[in-house]
Amino acid sequence: MSKSSDFFEQVYQVVRLIPKGRVTSYGAIASYLGTKGSSRLVGYAMNAAHGVLPPVPAQRVVNRNGLLTGKHHFGHPGRMQELLEAEGVLVKDDQVADFKNRFWDPAVALAL
Repeated sequence: MSKSSDFFEQVYQVVRLIPKGRVTSYGAIASYLGTKGSSRLVGYAMNAAHGVLPPVPAQRVVNRNGLLTGKHHFGHPGRMQELLEAEGVLVKDDQVADFKNRFWDPAVALAL
């Protein structure tokens, strides 16, 4: 198993813990995993998550401003928004409305 596949699996484990109706950022996951400068690599993991079992709710990972920057990796550009809205997350102009209150920080939520 390669280093990147190990990292991707760690990312997937964190993303599977994000509660429905909440979102986090690529950078928050990278920071939680101790690789603060690797938010882009977290994005690559999300792009590769489709079809992974158990499923990875990749729609719950957005950029640091709540923008749906990964929406083009969901089959069609509106699918990410549809998945979030089905969980009660309002999206307006490709951005999570009320992002500050919807934000789930793994460093806080998963602290020992």
